[in-house]
This record gives sequence, C-alpha cells and structure tokens, in this order.
Amino acid sequence: MTPERLQRINAMLDQRQPDLTVCMEGVHKTHNLAAIVRTADAIGISDVHAVWKNERMRVSGGSAAGSQNWVDVHNYSSTKDAIAVLKQQNMQVLVTNLSDTSVDFREIDYTKPTAIILGQEKFGATEEALALADQDIVIPMVGMVQSLNVSVANAVVLYEAQRQRKAAGMYDKPSISYQRRQRFLFEGGHPIFAQACQRKGLPYPEIDEQGQIIASQQWWQQMQMTQEAWQELDN
Repeated sequence: MTPERLQRINAMLDQRQPDLTVCMEGVHKTHNLAAIVRTADAIGISDVHAVWKNERMRVSGGSAAGSQNWVDVHNYSSTKDAIAVLKQQNMQVLVTNLSDTSVDFREIDYTKPTAIILGQEKFGATEEALALADQDIVIPMVGMVQSLNVSVANAVVLYEAQRQRKAAGMYDKPSISYQRRQRFLFEGGHPIFAQACQRKGLPYPEIDEQGQIIASQQWWQQMQMTQEAWQELDN
C-alpha cells in the first residue's frame, strides 16, 4: 500500500459516522440501490440496511462503482427485525412519509444517532415501518409531483444530516472502531491478500501505521509467500 493510499483511506475513515444510517425497505430498482449506497459513502456512512421482500438483489455495479467496498450492507427479511436492530443501537428511527404528524426533515436533530427508513419506489414505506418509526419526515415540495425519486430523497436528507454534523464538529473526531479501521485498511490496501484470506478461511492480520502487514510466519506460510518476498513486490 502506498503512503498516498494509506493517507487517503485513513482520512476517509476518520470522518465515518457509524451512528448515522439508512434502511432501504423493499427498494428494488438496481440503479436506486446503487445510488443510495454511493451517497451513503459520500456522506461518510459506514453501514446501510436493506429489507428484502419477495426477492433478494445484490447491491453492486451501476453508480455504486466501488462504494460498496467501503459501506457494509446488512440484510433482513423483515422490517420488524431491521428496526429492532436499529433501536438496539439507540437510534431515532425516521421514515420519509407524508402524514398529519410528519415534520419538515430540516427540523430533525441529526446529531443524535439516526436511522432513516426509505420506502419502496412505488408504494413507499409499509404500515409496519410507519408504526415502528419514531417520526415521519417530509421534504416540502411546491410543484405538481408529490414525491421525489427515493435515491434523490435519500441524498437530500443525508446532506442535511451532514450539514448539522459538520457544524457540530462531528466530522473532526474519528469515531469508527479500531477493529473496523483495521478491516478497511487491509481490504482496501491489500485486496489480493484479503481475497486470499476469505478464500482460505484465514483471519485478517493487523496493519501497522505505515500500512504494512503484521503477521506470523505461519500466516505467511499459509499464504505460500514469505514476508520478505512480499515486501520486495510491494516496493
């Protein structure tokens, strides 16, 4: 891993917001799934959640274009299970929905741990999601259309969350865990070795401050390469 790549990955990880997330409830169009993950990465979100209804679709390709390598996608078969996980993390659960109790999305305090439910493209959020969420939010519109594309709505809300968090200094102090930083550094800085670990069922080694692999001789033997040979290739 070059010093430049190490610096870039660490700078990205320093601004990750692990207590801000979105949950896609039944979103099924590939371009929307990819765009939501891409925006999440751009905002500094490290996790997104997805509830699959009648089909399971992989978030890949399209406009995500590498974003999925930096954002963990957690999959569920039910809305109830997904929201239970979010509430276990002490998140306020918001849902984009026009109702008598909905508030302007800009009135929310996004410096709190927050999860945003994004409903299915045609029908919106389910009754179950509406019942379990803490608050309905709405993006005001004065035109003839009554709703935005789900990926566009996601971006609008997330950039308001980013604005508030930046003003509060939440992007100035790293909050991602050491374990996750290590995983992202290894997978992002040494992808060939990461793939080999996954294929062989080996644990990931540690990465030092220079971005180099710290591993035992046994680990290198299982990789069928010596540390010295790797360092020659890496240099």
